[in-house]
Amino acid sequence: MPGIVIVGAQWGDEGKGKLTDLLAERADAVIRFQGGNNAGHTIVRGTQEWKFHLIPSGILYPRKLCMIGNGVVIDPRVLIDEINTLRDRRIDVGGLKISANAHLIMPYHLLLDSAGEARLGKLQIGTTRRGIGPCYADKAARLGIRVQDLLDEKILKKKIAAALEPKRLSLRPFAKDPSLDLHAMTEEYLIYGHRLEQHIADTARIAWELLDDGGTVLFEGAQGAMLDIDHGTYPFVTSSNPVAGAACVGAGVGPRDIAEVWGVTKAYTTRVGAGPFPTELTNAQGDRLRERGGEFGTTTGRARRTGWLDLVALRYAARLNTLTALAVTKLDVLSGLERIEVCTRYRGAEGAEFEHFPYHQSVLHQAVAETIEVPGWSEELGECRSEADLPTAAREYLELITQTTGVPVALVGVGPGRDQVIWTQAGEESELAPGGVTA
Repeated sequence: MPGIVIVGAQWGDEGKGKLTDLLAERADAVIRFQGGNNAGHTIVRGTQEWKFHLIPSGILYPRKLCMIGNGVVIDPRVLIDEINTLRDRRIDVGGLKISANAHLIMPYHLLLDSAGEARLGKLQIGTTRRGIGPCYADKAARLGIRVQDLLDEKILKKKIAAALEPKRLSLRPFAKDPSLDLHAMTEEYLIYGHRLEQHIADTARIAWELLDDGGTVLFEGAQGAMLDIDHGTYPFVTSSNPVAGAACVGAGVGPRDIAEVWGVTKAYTTRVGAGPFPTELTNAQGDRLRERGGEFGTTTGRARRTGWLDLVALRYAARLNTLTALAVTKLDVLSGLERIEVCTRYRGAEGAEFEHFPYHQSVLHQAVAETIEVPGWSEELGECRSEADLPTAAREYLELITQTTGVPVALVGVGPGRDQVIWTQAGEESELAPGGVTA
């Protein structure tokens, strides 16, 4: 099997970490291809909960090859803390590899991110203030510091000085901040380099060799398609491309290395931060989804905005990523609802109807969800392990998703536990399903 890309099909927080953890058991390697520690994946195994921000979700398998690709921006302090936490919990991190070409989040990126959001006031984007955007901006301006620079003191110091120069005015309010001292910053990051050196590698070449030998590589994305900087709800988006096409750029492989693209969607919709959200519920029903679904950010702890499933946006994400399969998570959260609403089109401010995702932000920001009602179910789903175990209404709900998007539902999540999943008939045909052909 060649490469399999796992992407979010909504505004992030769909449960990509759980799917990656499940599929990684039968894969040869997992490589994260974009984003930074502004994202988080939560995995539940038995009574233990794991939260990952930079390290690929497959790390819980002993000696599993887990790589951080060149498209990721890395805060080395956060990464080292994550490594140490795993070691303290007796998890082997020997299989962790970090691309020498990945860019580094620097102290000034964090300061600039927070200051930029503060200046925007009520118009702020809602970033996590982790320095992600300023780091990607420096990368595009060719002022970035890369992982490989940590291994050469002379180059590191020279590059930091060059990156600081055009920021003097913006950083003037932080002139006395000790973290901006050139010598101290260089020394701090050299220490990070010494601690990470054993993990630094040519991750693209490792991926090539595995793929050329017929191995299976999972490409793990962060955030979701609707937060893509080119194709999402700009400017309320992330600073990278969380779509499937970015897996090639962010991991250093070619398009023909990708065989499957799995999209992950919740059975309803959430988003974090500002921006348009046509199906948002600001009433008691929205509160119910938030509480029952545990909708609070892995990285920030922020309460997520909640709403009904948006099939207009999901159909757009399916085409944008050319999804070959869907994983529908948190179906159990809808249990107990007599009727469930689903968005099938938008209505604009002047009454125009949109069955396709609007390209113009002025239209999208004023769009209202047009919904249909479908039957709900009263049964709890936590013990269901096959499609036949699901209530008729739940099966019909999944069929509606497949019919609307044109993408088969391969996996269904019915609880937070690793075993609380249902492989559908479509999913069982995958070589990564339990009982499939081992890679």
